[in-house]
Amino acid sequence: MDRGVTRVTKVTRTTSESRITVAVDRGPRNAAQRESLKTPMPFFNHMLEHVAWRGELNLTVEVTLDRFDLAHVVTEDVGIAFGKALQEYIRDQFAAGIVGYGYAYGTIDEALARAVLSFESRAYLDFNASAVTLPEQMEGMCSEDLVAFFEGFVQGAQCTLHLDLLKGRSGHGHHIWEAAFRSFGMALYEALTARPWRGGMTAGVAGAIAFEVSTDADSAE
Repeated sequence: MDRGVTRVTKVTRTTSESRITVAVDRGPRNAAQRESLKTPMPFFNHMLEHVAWRGELNLTVEVTLDRFDLAHVVTEDVGIAFGKALQEYIRDQFAAGIVGYGYAYGTIDEALARAVLSFESRAYLDFNASAVTLPEQMEGMCSEDLVAFFEGFVQGAQCTLHLDLLKGRSGHGHHIWEAAFRSFGMALYEALTARPWRGGMTAGVAGAIAFEVSTDADSAE
C-alpha cells in the first residue's frame, strides 16, 4: 500500500448532547497518536489506540459534552462519527479500488476475539460474548458502554460487523476487551486495503445500491 500520500477524512457530529470530531487517514504513522485521542475516558482512549495501531490508521478523536458527562453518549457517538468517517473514506477510494471487507483474530495472553466485517450499506452488529463472562465494570467503564461503541460504528459506517469473544478469564475484562478491539482494528486493516483491480467495485456482488424516490402531490382545486 502506498504510504506516501496522506488523505484525511474528517467528520464532526453535533447533537444537543455532544460534539464529536473524528479524523482518519492512512498516511505515514503519527508519532503523537496517543495524544490525539481525547475522550474523557482513559480506558476508551486506550482501546481506540489499539484500533489505530492494528488498523494502521492515524486517528484523531475530540469530544465536547453539553451538560451531561455520560459514558454511553461518548462511546456511541464516537462510534457513529468514526464509522461515518470510514464510510466516507471508502467512498473516496471507490474509483481507485478498495477491498471493503475483512476478518481477523485478536489476542492478548488468555483472551481471544474475532471480528468479521463488510461495508455493504447494511448496518448490523452481532456481538457474541457467550464464551466469556464480561465484567459489568472495569477500568472505570461499563462493558455495555464499549458495546455501544460498536453499535454506533455500524450505524455510521453502514456495515455488517460480527464480533465474537472466544476466550477470556473471568475478572480479566481489560484483556477481553483489548483482544476485541485488536481484532476489530486488524479487520479494518484488511477492509481498507487498496486493491486497484477492484476499482469501481463494491464489497458485495450486488454492486452499488441506488434508490429512486418520488412524491406525487394532489393538485389543489
